Amino acid sequence: MKRNSTTGFTLIELLLVIAVIGILAALATPMLLRARLAGNEASAIASLRSISTSQFMYGSSCASGYFAPGLTALGTAPFGGGQAFISPDLGYADVAVKSGFTITIGSSDGPSPWSPDTCNGIAAGASLSGFYATATATPGTGTRAFGVNTIGTIYYAPQFVPLAMTDTDAPAGAQPIPQ
Repeated sequence: MKRNSTTGFTLIELLLVIAVIGILAALATPMLLRARLAGNEASAIASLRSISTSQFMYGSSCASGYFAPGLTALGTAPFGGGQAFISPDLGYADVAVKSGFTITIGSSDGPSPWSPDTCNGIAAGASLSGFYATATATPGTGTRAFGVNTIGTIYYAPQFVPLAMTDTDAPAGAQPIPQ
């Protein structure tokens, strides 16, 4: 007499494998979310470093020591030819959104009436004598706010609050990011 051999998995074995996969997924999800937040914050810090470097290049080569009034000014190439001062992902609008952070440029004093015309079409009196840039997270994309100013130091707020930046002073309650 021939015996029936069964091959395959029983329902209990399949349920056990599904349960193990579910437990592993539940353990991995928080780590994945933390990694995503850390990546978004690293992108915001890199964007502020890029803005700070671009502002100083703009001031030394295009605006006689003054700074760009906005991201679009940094994103505009000089009329005589050459590259824009900042990459298109930041220079497309004066308020850029990148990796869930809203990035802006401002000035405590506003435009300087003594600033000259620039090499990329910014009118006299529209450039800044000092600047700050902020990166503020939208909910769920980061836990800190960041800022940089004319000094070149990048600061962060230890909790989720926008930084009150000035052109030259460290914001109250903010910590510098080690270089």
